[in-house]
Amino acid sequence: MVNQSISTSSAAAGQNLRIRHQRDFWSGSLFTLAGVGFAVLSGEYHIGAAARMGPGFFPLCLGILLAIFGLVVLLSSLSPTAEQTRLPYWQPSKLVLVLGSCALFSLLLEPAGLVISLLVLVFTSSRASRQGRLTGTLINAAVLIALTLSLFIWGLELTIPVWPHFITL
Repeated sequence: MVNQSISTSSAAAGQNLRIRHQRDFWSGSLFTLAGVGFAVLSGEYHIGAAARMGPGFFPLCLGILLAIFGLVVLLSSLSPTAEQTRLPYWQPSKLVLVLGSCALFSLLLEPAGLVISLLVLVFTSSRASRQGRLTGTLINAAVLIALTLSLFIWGLELTIPVWPHFITL
């Protein structure tokens, strides 16, 4: 079980900080870690300046914003006014379903096309949810396919196969 109290060495605090909202604490920690990681790794690229941005400028700014957002969420979980919640039972099989659906998407994109790959992604990852209903999954898939086609295929004109090569539309 996760220890719910964090001792502080500050004499001014004089008490233990309590993790009241465990989900916010761990998600804030993850956001902070990812943001710091992106900010540090962006240093491998030329940063430039706001007037003349280098390839590392945007990842640096996003990393800093993500780290700040993560710290805000993390600190709000320690607030005495935060709702006290515990993490539900963690099921690794659900993580495998979500990550596996992303892996399937990347493996199927070239041979099956964008539409079929997105359908597999949505239907496979929806199996990880208890609230997953067929109508909600179909709506989610339709909206994701429409937005993806609009943005990447028609808007940015990327050369991603939309359908398998044997289907010509």
